[in-house]
Amino acid sequence: MNSKHTVFLFLTTILLTILYNNSYSQRRDSITFAGIQWNTSAVSKGIHWKQANISDIFNSRQEINIIEIDLKKHKNSLRLAALPRSLEKTSVLAEKSHARVAINGGFFDMKNGGAIDFIKADNHVINTTANPSIRANAYFVFNSKKVEITTDSTLAFHYPNALLSGPLLLEKSLQQRLPKNSFNDHRHPRTAIALKDDKLIFITVDGRNSNSQGLNLEELSKILRWYGCEDAMNLDGGGSTTMYIKGQPNRGIVNYPSDNKQFDHLGERSVANIIYLFSKK
Repeated sequence: MNSKHTVFLFLTTILLTILYNNSYSQRRDSITFAGIQWNTSAVSKGIHWKQANISDIFNSRQEINIIEIDLKKHKNSLRLAALPRSLEKTSVLAEKSHARVAINGGFFDMKNGGAIDFIKADNHVINTTANPSIRANAYFVFNSKKVEITTDSTLAFHYPNALLSGPLLLEKSLQQRLPKNSFNDHRHPRTAIALKDDKLIFITVDGRNSNSQGLNLEELSKILRWYGCEDAMNLDGGGSTTMYIKGQPNRGIVNYPSDNKQFDHLGERSVANIIYLFSKK
């Protein structure tokens, strides 16, 4: 056997080993996720909160919170709250808006306030896109009859409510190809929104702590796909990642916001907008 054949066989063996290890890890992680024993609570009829701390997925520990919203029952209660030139904590915005449940929304100007990407609430444009980014490539749009996650920018002008953020993670149950960069590839706390059958999914994954290390966006996409979501988009994460449920302790904050570098419910970062369900009660 000559040296070229030896080198070829050696490289082929390495490649097959890498592919096998990756495939094995994915199978193991998907099995781990399928076996999660969620702590599930009914927030109200048609709204369920699920929580789990997973000790070993993607070779890491993760704290995940999910809110499932039955759109057949609550589509008319879906809202955006947005501040054009200021910032406020998610819990405060939620309380002022009479929210039953809420998550933080899109990216914002940390110095001056307001969203840095297009956002429209109840037919009022709150902010326009300051500097277009390949990261912000998906719109969450809705009216009283329909809710969509789309890359079609024209829909943002036809719907009364629209929030631009991203990147898009799932489209018709298929993971999207993500550019290689630090934002996508490094592990951070994450917030995302997704559609699953007739349900709207709010999800937060905490991070920057040994109790929850956070996910990169490929890992987040897999979580959402394994959960059965069809369309999904990333929202603002990091210190902004926050989930609110009315009536829960700690001003309704049920995840572990990381902005105070502690694994508690007190580390909220002020944000410019939230996605929420309005509650009359």
